[in-house]
Amino acid sequence: MDIKGLSAVITGGASGLGAATARRLAAEGVKVALFDLNAEKGEALAAELGGVFCQVNVTDDASVDAGFAKARAANGQERILVNCAGTGNAIKTASRAKDSGEIKHFPLDAFNMIIQINLVGTFRCIAKSAAGIMTLPPIGEYGERGAIVNTASVAAEDGQIGQAAYSASKGGVVGMTLPIARDLSSEGIRVNTILPGIFNTPLLAAAPDNVKAALAASVPYPKRLGNPEEYASLALEMIRNSYFNGEDVRIDGSIRMAPR
Repeated sequence: MDIKGLSAVITGGASGLGAATARRLAAEGVKVALFDLNAEKGEALAAELGGVFCQVNVTDDASVDAGFAKARAANGQERILVNCAGTGNAIKTASRAKDSGEIKHFPLDAFNMIIQINLVGTFRCIAKSAAGIMTLPPIGEYGERGAIVNTASVAAEDGQIGQAAYSASKGGVVGMTLPIARDLSSEGIRVNTILPGIFNTPLLAAAPDNVKAALAASVPYPKRLGNPEEYASLALEMIRNSYFNGEDVRIDGSIRMAPR
């Protein structure tokens, strides 16, 4: 798919994987709109890229609708959606306090919050974007209308201790990729998902150097953290390559996560 001059929406676009993808797409001549909660970072990056920032909470229908309306008013109907908005927590399903022996279980509101952001929020943006993309005429030799890239995690396949909610949310993203690709195939809209390993994102930036070094050493090859630009490169290939559809692809230096 020739992407120059097309419009894209990137959720979680103000930092990390989303920001790297926005930069890469803008460098390829794509008009970008950034969905994020962080207005300071989002506005600054949008200004740098000549794009538009939309303060969006992916768990809220009205907020997402307003974001798409603003993005489309500025850049036209998007043909590209990249879902990078997400978060995580680390709580055991049930655990015993070391000092008192008190037994507690995973608070269900904390579990649901992760599902709502990572899984339902991703699907909400896919459904609303796909409905908009379907209004556009097909383009190119194969009659494409657009392409969607989602972000899961290697935790979808080998989640660690305390990652029940996170793994469930990311496993859901993986599980819905093929059905959504099939749903949208007759409309010329492709859908793929990336499963990143341990990446050097703002989430890890605050970690001590020794922690980051240990994480890097756990990667078989290359023994380092992934760079957001490497995620962006794969996202770009998924968007451009017209035969790339319905796939879930790990990008992780061949790591398989240990229990902890």
